[in-house]
Amino acid sequence: MGFLRYRKKDYRGALDAFSAGRTSSADLQQLTKFYSGLALGALGLPGQATAEIDQAIRAAPASAFTGPAERLRDSMVATRQGQRRLSAELKLGFFYDDNVPVIPDANPNEPLTEALRHVKHTSTGELAGLRGDYAWLRTDQWEATIGYSFFGTYNNDLPSFNIMSQLGSLGASYRTAIDNMPLLLGGQYSFDALWLDQRWFVQRHTGSAYASLVESDRYLTQVFARYQHKNFNQFIDTQRLPAEDRDGSNWMIGGTQFLRFSEDRHYLKAGYQFDWDDTVGSDWEYVGNRFTAGGQYTLPWYAIRLKYDLDVHLRNYQNPNTILPTTAPGTVRRQDQEIVNIVRAELPLPWSFTLAFEYQSTINLSNLALFQYTRNVYTMMVVWSY
Repeated sequence: MGFLRYRKKDYRGALDAFSAGRTSSADLQQLTKFYSGLALGALGLPGQATAEIDQAIRAAPASAFTGPAERLRDSMVATRQGQRRLSAELKLGFFYDDNVPVIPDANPNEPLTEALRHVKHTSTGELAGLRGDYAWLRTDQWEATIGYSFFGTYNNDLPSFNIMSQLGSLGASYRTAIDNMPLLLGGQYSFDALWLDQRWFVQRHTGSAYASLVESDRYLTQVFARYQHKNFNQFIDTQRLPAEDRDGSNWMIGGTQFLRFSEDRHYLKAGYQFDWDDTVGSDWEYVGNRFTAGGQYTLPWYAIRLKYDLDVHLRNYQNPNTILPTTAPGTVRRQDQEIVNIVRAELPLPWSFTLAFEYQSTINLSNLALFQYTRNVYTMMVVWSY
């Protein structure tokens, strides 16, 4: 498969130089189909690549290229047949969280913050996660999958804040190429439910669509859109306080640009998303702008991967909050700046295991003191992938 390491510009040059319509020579027609097969294989279209190489073999069976072409075709067929339909991941870990109940930062202008600061808010804990996806349909260009995932945490010192999440999904994708650039189009529907202290907290129906374009070995662009309907198990009386009803819909559109190096061993990324939370209660409706950035660097020792992700979500709430601040309710429109930093190191281990260390810092700056908080979570986990 050394042929597949040629650059795409080499494929384009070969295809231009050996256009099938320019010659009637069987040898040159075979060479044209052979290079076409190489190009399609590198673009991630093995079915079309195999068809082109079959035509190359038939064009000149006695050619010197026939032997290498047959071996390349057989290799592509074996690779395609060997692709697993089932993928799975299991993770177990231990964490320390310094603000489990998300207690607000102290603020002398809001009396409630002083009272809440005396509540215990730190805890160690354990986490477990399971994910499985099965490709029940797979052709040269189409793939359809069904998936399930589970995630749960147990807080040793604050078990009333234990969470459990379950998600089921159906997805489909179509693989093609535009001007010799691989293009992946796809969509997914998912339903998930989150429990807090063994009581369901929120249920969500989510539909999303995406497109990924590989412009070159260096650049990859993704665009996506999402609709999500949310149904909360309200912890307050929404009949008496209708503005606090959090049920509603979220609309989002965005994109991410990747800059890739050394066959994706290193990369940089930057993205932007616009979202609108259209809630039943006026206190929770917002228009948001999210900026993302990050990267990965793979060390030359033991293939250790160092990752960093930055997420900045700016939320402008559309209506004055009806209950806050407690000293002057109904006078302030909430504005939040949520800043999340994640630093992660991964050490690949034998038998498909990975040891991971992660630090997550969340800083939420808000003009309503009860929503301003800081939180730090330190996690160590072992992940097994299939």
